Formats: sequence, C-alpha cells, structure tokens
Amino acid sequence: MLPANRLPVKQFNTVLSVVLCLAMLTASAQKGTLKKTPISQPLVTHIYTADPSAHVFNGKIYIYPSHDFEAGIKEDDLGSHFAMRDYHILSMDSVGGKVTDNGVALDIKDVPWAGRQMWAPDAAFKDGVYYLYFPAKDKTDVFHIGVATSKSPVGPFKAEKEPIKGSYSIDPCVYKDTDGSYYMYFGGIWGGQLQRWATGKYDANAKLRTANEEAIMPRVAKLSADMKSFTETPRNVKITDAHRKVFLESNNDKRFFEAAWMHTYKGKYYFSYSTGDTHYINYAMGDSPYGPFIYKGVVLKPVEGWTNHHSIVEIKGKWYLFYHDTQLSGKTHLRNVKVTELHYNADGTIIPIDAYR
Repeated sequence: MLPANRLPVKQFNTVLSVVLCLAMLTASAQKGTLKKTPISQPLVTHIYTADPSAHVFNGKIYIYPSHDFEAGIKEDDLGSHFAMRDYHILSMDSVGGKVTDNGVALDIKDVPWAGRQMWAPDAAFKDGVYYLYFPAKDKTDVFHIGVATSKSPVGPFKAEKEPIKGSYSIDPCVYKDTDGSYYMYFGGIWGGQLQRWATGKYDANAKLRTANEEAIMPRVAKLSADMKSFTETPRNVKITDAHRKVFLESNNDKRFFEAAWMHTYKGKYYFSYSTGDTHYINYAMGDSPYGPFIYKGVVLKPVEGWTNHHSIVEIKGKWYLFYHDTQLSGKTHLRNVKVTELHYNADGTIIPIDAYR
C-alpha cells in the first residue's frame, strides 16, 4: 500500500502535466497571447472595411462602410493614420449569403470641397433617390459632413459642391422617424473635432473636457425636405444615468465618444454609440428622437483593435448588429466588418454581445 499522501509515478506525472499546462495558459492569458475565437467572420476579405452602416432597401441588405487602406502614416490620437479616400458599398440578399462588393461609389477626388480623410458614412432613401452622407476634412483640415445622391443604392454617387451648411465633426447617422421626418445624429471627440465646436463656432485651440466636467454630447438636427440641409441649428443629445444626471468625462465607460446610431424597438428610441477609449458600444433609451436618453447598458463588449463602430438593423423579423474588428490584419486602422444576431430581454433591454468565445 502507498502512503495516503503519495501517487503512483504515472498518475503524478499526469497531474503535474495538467498543473503545468494550466499555469502556462494562465500566464499566456495574463500576457494577452491567447487567441480568442470570434463569433463571426469578416463579410469581405479582399479589402479592409469598417464602420458599417447597414440598411434594407427594397428587401435587400446594403452596407455602407469606411474603406481602410495602408497610407503609411504614423498612428496618433487624432486618427491621422485613418486616411480613407473612397467608399465601397457591400450588398447581400440575406445574412449569411453571398456578399457583393459593388466597387467605388464615391471617391474623394470627386468631392469638390473635400481635402482628406473620408470617414464613417451613412445612407438614406427618399422619393426614388438614395443619399450618401459622409464626413471629410475640407481644404483647411476641418471636418464637415457632405451629401451625395444617386438613383441606385450602390451608386455611383454625385457629391454636392459644398458640405451641409452648419454641419461639423464626424460619423453621421440618418434616421427616419415614424412620421416620415429625417434626423441626422453626428459627432466624435478627439480626432473627430467635436470638442472644437462647443460654442457653435470652430475653435482650433479648444481642449477636451477634464475629468470632472460634463462630457461632450453628440448632436442632432432635423433634415429638410430635400435631405441636403438642416432645418435647425444642431442640438445637444442628452445622455444621462438613471437619476437623469449627465455623465462626466471621467465616466468614460458610459459617456459618448463617437459612432452614433439610432433605431426604434417597440415604440422606444435607442441611441447607441461608442465610448472610444474604453471601447464599448453602449446604448440609452428615450421617448423622442431628440432625447433625453437614459443609459441602459452595453450592446457590444470591446473588440480587437482600438475603434468600435456599429449599426443595428431589423432584417426579416430578426435583429442584427453590424460591427468591425481587426481579425484580418491585427492592425488598428485595417479593419473588417462583421454581423451577428442581436437579442432583447422581455423588458426591451439589449442582451450584451461578446464578439469572442
């Protein structure tokens, strides 16, 4: 008989191997070297795409993403390395089906007022015309939002000669309300320049908010009947906690950074957005397209890569989240768009999504 505190050599070696393996796995996890398994795969792999704004037009799915490429520009906090210069529109008949790249829909060389950096776009449809809304820096390096039109959802689009009057910053999202009105939500801090418009006029020297100051809010403006101008001066979109208290800049796991999106579900307005430096897609709910919106929680947990940008769309009775990560390249500025199903709880809150297993 062996003493109670001893194991046969073979069993001891087996236990030792398991212990060592677990120790190695723990060490790898702590170093961030374990490869996570994504829950979905890139929709296209021949080009880099990001910031997917998805829509259903005439029963077909169209995705309006940014088009990433390697410009050889050093990475910085202003996003100078995101040097996108055209748009490719993707389409598919159903989620999981074949995805078509419809080629260049709009190139920066065909936008008279634009200088560089065509960032995240969105699209809308009204009275037989498709509208592509896009941010770009003008010739003086100030971001504005432009609009281009086409008779086809995939373009080519013809840009207006000037950006939308009164527009600024980045990440336009255009939402059609139940009464047929259209609203544009927009804005992004840091490189998106929203902090430079605190007074309604551009101030190149304006600073970001300090930790104990109220966080900078996104903007919303109602669009005119021609879909090419605002009917009003852009307003702040108020996002609060459950006690109706506005977030401070120090609440950077909850406050707005960029990537506004609006959708409705069971009569409620859902304003979702990226927290930027903490990498969440969060959402808040309200009773009006103008808000205020009460913070409810997380839509999407952080993905691989620095940025996070999304859209939420109902397709054939199911809800989907379109988003991006850096699975293909491993580089922050070379991203790939993806899609996964989104689910709600009985009370209308969204079940948070982890993009990895």
